Amino acid sequence: MKQSNSAVRIVAVPPGEAPFWVREKWVGLALPVAGHSGQREFLAFGVLSMPRSWLAQWIAFLRGRAVRIGGYAIEAAPAVDILALSSPEAAAWGRENVPDLIGPRRYLIFHEHVCQVIDV
Repeated sequence: MKQSNSAVRIVAVPPGEAPFWVREKWVGLALPVAGHSGQREFLAFGVLSMPRSWLAQWIAFLRGRAVRIGGYAIEAAPAVDILALSSPEAAAWGRENVPDLIGPRRYLIFHEHVCQVIDV
């Protein structure tokens, strides 16, 4: 049985640290939700300010630098591939500026208020 929260459409410019022109290119795209998990709470860092090692992330988390976000986890590599279809420049920005965040088992968190749940 297909779950109704298997994908989201980005309906507004997501907040974040990427340049505005990159973030606005997400609007209108349909993205698969990772593991069909639906909306939930996450502790997250910005794409530019995120500590790059797991140890540094844990230290930053313990120091209260992680932000609580209600939203949807989207697997990063497929999401950037989808972005590349409509905006190769925006996808290139991500691949060039945060390549370590676009790998296996890496996720982008899109805030709940910029997502509309869709059936695919």
